[in-house]
Amino acid sequence: MQHIFKQGTNPDQPVLLLLHGTGGNEQSLLQLAEIIDPEASVLSVRGNVLENGMPRFFKRLAEGVFDEEDLIIRTKELNHFLVESAEKYGFNRQNIVAVGYSNGANIAASLLFHYADSLKGAVLHHPMVPRRGMSLPNLEGTKVFIAAGTNDPICPQQESVDLKALLEEASASVEIHWENHGHQLTMSEVQAAKEWYEQIEGSTL
Repeated sequence: MQHIFKQGTNPDQPVLLLLHGTGGNEQSLLQLAEIIDPEASVLSVRGNVLENGMPRFFKRLAEGVFDEEDLIIRTKELNHFLVESAEKYGFNRQNIVAVGYSNGANIAASLLFHYADSLKGAVLHHPMVPRRGMSLPNLEGTKVFIAAGTNDPICPQQESVDLKALLEEASASVEIHWENHGHQLTMSEVQAAKEWYEQIEGSTL
């Protein structure tokens, strides 16, 4: 997978896994990592799927309708890439916090749904429920921050509410932050994510 790895100044901090939205690339969220934790190492990945020339992490059948078969394959692919990257760059595979937006948040959520211990934590900006009707692994100890828009036409409020409930049923610790906006990524929600991260990182993350 095309990616950027930047070694941080503090090896004890989590590695921030950056996962862009549709049409983004491995450069798109670098500024977010700098805001959330300037000392952390960064692994920023480009999705392997193209939709009308725009990179994504998995296929969709229509807006808001995921290709579940491809989602499962691509989630496995990303999980394997994380194992390889930890070996290649010498970081702790168990110390990864994902920061994803839209399609990137959905693949991060899918990692949590399919693989126990795939992520230590996750910041999910405008995610949806990746799959329904499946049993989640035990996510005890996993910390998740969800940022969602009350007027988001792409990701309805109920998606974020349902995602929070499903993750909590699997014993994850979840905080949800609402913005009175649509699907755009706002600086105020990034700042809220930073505050959540600092609070969690200062305790157990």
